[in-house]
Amino acid sequence: MTETVIVKNVYKKFKMYKKTSEKLLDVILPGGYGEDFYALQNVSFTAKEGDVIGLVGVNGSGKSTLSNIIAGVIPPTSGTVETIGQTSLIAISSGLRNQLTGRENIELKCLMLGFNKKQIKEMEPEIIDFADIGKFIDQPVKKYSSGMKSRLGFAISVTVNPDILVVDEALSVGDQAFAQKSKNRMFEFKEQGKTIFFVSHSMGQIKEFCDQALWLEYGEIKDYGPVKEVIPEYEKFLKWYKSMSKEEQKKFREEVTKKQSGPVVLEGK
Repeated sequence: MTETVIVKNVYKKFKMYKKTSEKLLDVILPGGYGEDFYALQNVSFTAKEGDVIGLVGVNGSGKSTLSNIIAGVIPPTSGTVETIGQTSLIAISSGLRNQLTGRENIELKCLMLGFNKKQIKEMEPEIIDFADIGKFIDQPVKKYSSGMKSRLGFAISVTVNPDILVVDEALSVGDQAFAQKSKNRMFEFKEQGKTIFFVSHSMGQIKEFCDQALWLEYGEIKDYGPVKEVIPEYEKFLKWYKSMSKEEQKKFREEVTKKQSGPVVLEGK
């Protein structure tokens, strides 16, 4: 099967500031200013046509950062990401402009994806029908609930029929009927052999939908392989973690996040 996503030695560094004025110092001072925080370190893996990969990990492990890098929303600090085909990020309100109406957002997002106005006019009725938000389609997105934003973003992303989908908690918002409709569309894409990355805290959804799992632990890959092998180990970890006292959990987080201040030597430098 053809490789569709190739991630090599990816690092993503952010700067942590205690106050806004420190951002200016970071720009002015030759050595920069602020504390380095590596959301991802030395992440490497490949995905193939037809792979449905669940991204799992506790909060702060880098799942959304990795999703955004794969989708091309943000660049890695170092390392490379190669994607074969059009990629679409499906996340709550991803890419939507609050001041624009739903209809205007459809046009803007589709234009950014490379469609012309004629193509957009042809797709628009299907997008509006799938989103099913009624008269709100002509209201500014800032008036939408989080569920409505998710519905519109999801509808746009699935209608443009991408080759690679990155779904970040988008099936967790909205009513049951919409969730089922969204799930059905995802299964259609799975049958078509598209590459899908699926971020969810629901192990039930991961087990139902994914065949591979990538477990991130505070910015690093802990495990990557078949769902039936990775998820039981991850669930054991969750059970162990939840059995700790709050003090023990805090100590564990402090220990593992020490590594996120960065490597001594950044690979490739």
